[in-house]
Amino acid sequence: MIRTILLGMLLTTAVRADDPWATYRGNPQRTGNTDGMAIPDSPKVLWAIKSNDHFIAAPVPVGENLYLSRLGAFNQPHLGLFPRTAAGEPKAVWSKAVPYLRLASVSSPAVSGNLIVFGDGMHQDAGGVLHGLAVNTGRPLWQLTMPGDLTHLEGAPTIAGGKVFMGGGAAGAFCVDPTSLTLDGKPVAAAVVPQLQEAKWKELQAQYEAEKKKDPALAVPPSEDQLLKPMPKVVWQKGAVKWHVDAPVCVAGDKVLVATSLLEKEKVGERALYCLNAASGEQLWTAPLKLNPWGGASVVGDTVVISGSTIGYYYAQLKGAKGDVSAFDLKTGAPKWRKEVPGGVVGCVALTDELAVCTASDGKVRAFALADGERRWLYDAKTPIFAPPAVAGGGVYVGDLSGAIHAIDLKTGNGKWTLDLGKDPATQSPGMVYGGPTIADGKLFIATCNLEGPLARKPTFVACVGK
Repeated sequence: MIRTILLGMLLTTAVRADDPWATYRGNPQRTGNTDGMAIPDSPKVLWAIKSNDHFIAAPVPVGENLYLSRLGAFNQPHLGLFPRTAAGEPKAVWSKAVPYLRLASVSSPAVSGNLIVFGDGMHQDAGGVLHGLAVNTGRPLWQLTMPGDLTHLEGAPTIAGGKVFMGGGAAGAFCVDPTSLTLDGKPVAAAVVPQLQEAKWKELQAQYEAEKKKDPALAVPPSEDQLLKPMPKVVWQKGAVKWHVDAPVCVAGDKVLVATSLLEKEKVGERALYCLNAASGEQLWTAPLKLNPWGGASVVGDTVVISGSTIGYYYAQLKGAKGDVSAFDLKTGAPKWRKEVPGGVVGCVALTDELAVCTASDGKVRAFALADGERRWLYDAKTPIFAPPAVAGGGVYVGDLSGAIHAIDLKTGNGKWTLDLGKDPATQSPGMVYGGPTIADGKLFIATCNLEGPLARKPTFVACVGK
């Protein structure tokens, strides 16, 4: 019996190194797909969630569910898991909001075993929190608070080798061990935290029931913000104050690739790509960048590809935006090639063994030869694009700033089909795609936000597209 209980406790907090979706866009190649299944031709909307909130991050598959985070009125944070195979509009399996969440989470999470990790905080926030939750219950497992001006955890984390890697704005890049926890300054085994939280929750509920008997008008229901807050060990932290890391970090074997930007208004940070040792954080090499790398690095084989842009995710700055795509040697950081683009390449680049595929704010999708950077094809979506592409089963899938999905042949660049979700009866709402489409089990998941531009304050949606 004791053995069974211990095994259950270990499974509750297990962290695995090679899980799908343990990193941004599902893998270091940033393809937005991990099973290779393409979307069938002539797809339709299978279900949709209509909202007035803003879905900045891409949806992420978590087992049979889908992780969604959204930004409500006055930057109110919301996130949760929703069934992917719902017959109608899916309802949350579990969800989080205030008071547990104090700041909005605008990036995709990392998922490994029963652990889901995400950061919070936006550019205007001073400080952020790295959260670790149990996938099966949504119950908090641990928190790491990162204080400081211009510190925010906007980029997606990566779980690799049992560690969590993350960028924190002015906090630079850091690595934590989610299995080495302390509570009130004392070590606590990660495997027992779910049981400790359950006991604490029962205690809070008992206190609430007692308060209701004394004075129902003054009794306040318990919230998860009152639960225990174990803290993971910080293994290393690099580039604090010197760097500004808003892009997702990319872990390739024993190397961590960190893209840092220069904030011209605040006069902080630098434009560079750093390669660090995953175990120690030791700098292995650095490469200067011409433009800000908001999308972060992508890796396949011995090649690192990174995008650059003169603008961030700002619709008002579309006119005159410029971008580039650069490739470096993973081992040495030596430059391989660089291509300028007449539009901002805000999202990351999706890589195959032969191609580097990127979107740009000029409405074009481009594929460059991975070996030498020569352009292989160009597709014109005729609408500006911020979101990175997804690549699956010989197809490239792109969401533009009007809410349309474009399916493109990976080899030729020819259009296969276009689905305008702004006009589709199931959604009926044009919306800007920021996070990029996600593909799993032959279905495409896409979400929109209307923070600014001609669609500002218009309704948004999350949609599942397939057959």
